[in-house]
Amino acid sequence: MQDYKDLEKKMGIKLKDKDLMKITFTHKSYLNEHKKEGLESNERIEFLGDAVLELAVTNHLFEHYPDQTEGQMTAFRSALVKGKHLAEIARELELGRHLFLSNGEEKSGGREKSYILANTLESLIGAIYLMQGYDAAEKFIKKFVLTRLDQIIKDGHHIDSKSKFQEIAQEKEAFTPYYEVISEEGPDHNKKFTMGAYIKDELIAKGTGKSKQLAEENAALNALKKKKWN
Repeated sequence: MQDYKDLEKKMGIKLKDKDLMKITFTHKSYLNEHKKEGLESNERIEFLGDAVLELAVTNHLFEHYPDQTEGQMTAFRSALVKGKHLAEIARELELGRHLFLSNGEEKSGGREKSYILANTLESLIGAIYLMQGYDAAEKFIKKFVLTRLDQIIKDGHHIDSKSKFQEIAQEKEAFTPYYEVISEEGPDHNKKFTMGAYIKDELIAKGTGKSKQLAEENAALNALKKKKWN
């Protein structure tokens, strides 16, 4: 049985249901090698935690930013719940060391993969909600997620790369950038897209991702860097 004393101390929350905590930190890869244990992965709790997180963040923005438009609040929320941001919080809490992973995932550095850590933080929020209710989950979110909003706004991280690239391109080039598929690889369940970001038929930069949207975002980010507009 894992010891969560250090984690409890950091969070200021008691994690009494150890069976639930085992599920919270069980990555789906672990199940393939431990089928006889009849375990459950953290995907369902992550689904719940994601909803709790979005509600808490939305409620906070609605109450504390009365002068912001829907679009501005949406941008703030997106920045707060972005995987990269959640992974940073998970690293600070050292959630990776509690994970149950397959040998293959372990060898490939799964404990430090941002998407796994972000998902684990969401599953932890779901577990807190199940154990202690919404108020406790909201308190956790305020302490570890919402306290970073001022810095996010200051650094401009609430402005997504595509929006920023479009805004600056229109200002400097008097042209709206567009994106096209350069290549598409892999089976349907595990695609890898490469998208190009263009201005006036000129390929500025490429970006890859598991979806066209993510690849476009990465292409825009790379274009901003290439143009030194970041």
